[in-house]
Amino acid sequence: MHELSVTESVLEIACRHAENAQASQVTDIHLVIGHLSSIIDESVIFYWNIISKDTLCEGAELHFIRVPAILVCLNCNNEYKLEGELTPCPNCNSAKIRVVSGDEFHLDSIEIQR
Repeated sequence: MHELSVTESVLEIACRHAENAQASQVTDIHLVIGHLSSIIDESVIFYWNIISKDTLCEGAELHFIRVPAILVCLNCNNEYKLEGELTPCPNCNSAKIRVVSGDEFHLDSIEIQR
């Protein structure tokens, strides 16, 4: 259900920037979502279609840019891409890892009509 709150935040940010740009409509919204963020695209779209009604963002198309999870082992310095669930380092089996990318969630850009 956290998708509702993040979708509300995206709507607030997009509407604010659209108003500042004197837009008549927001046509597209580009979201960057990391593999580890647990955000479900379909849930965001579902909430978006409900909460964006009667706003500058109504009818805007959402675009999801997925960022893979890249981890680095703090023991052997091996950098690897996470393919599925969180796992230890495939090189040395250490659980001492750091996330390099994949936990992102942000509004990257919006496209508007004036």
